[in-house]
Amino acid sequence: MHPDRTSTTRFPVPVDAALRTAGWHPGRWDIKQAETWADTLRDHTSPAGHRHAVFPAAVEAWAEFGGLHLTPTGPGRQIAPTALHVDPLHGLHLARTLGDLGRALDTDVSPLGAEPGTDTLIAIDTQGRVYALDHTGDWYLGPDIDQALNTLVTGIQPTRLTTG
Repeated sequence: MHPDRTSTTRFPVPVDAALRTAGWHPGRWDIKQAETWADTLRDHTSPAGHRHAVFPAAVEAWAEFGGLHLTPTGPGRQIAPTALHVDPLHGLHLARTLGDLGRALDTDVSPLGAEPGTDTLIAIDTQGRVYALDHTGDWYLGPDIDQALNTLVTGIQPTRLTTG
């Protein structure tokens, strides 16, 4: 196989292309940066006393994808594809919002990143499920980071969460 045409079975072609363009490669693992983010989130307390949850699923996602700026190319399947900056500090000042979502879902939720140019926060729970939170509501992006990236990059309509 030609070296520029490596393929994986982990991600669909458009997702793999967006990830590789952003600097991801199989085996990418920056645990030092992930631990720095974990410490920053653990050390932050909102003025009202809210704190962030930090757990293995979040740290693992940060280690593999942290710092990437994903920019999809091409049309979306159902909606416009979404760019993503994987950096949990986008959610640093949203500990209460994430805590509220976690309570509604009966789990802990930690920030994962944000959609550039919008106020949409991407978050992950203890099971690795991924969500988007914006002014229109809370959205389920997938059961794991891989499916969530596929949803965002390929423009699959996410599912609105109904809580309560």
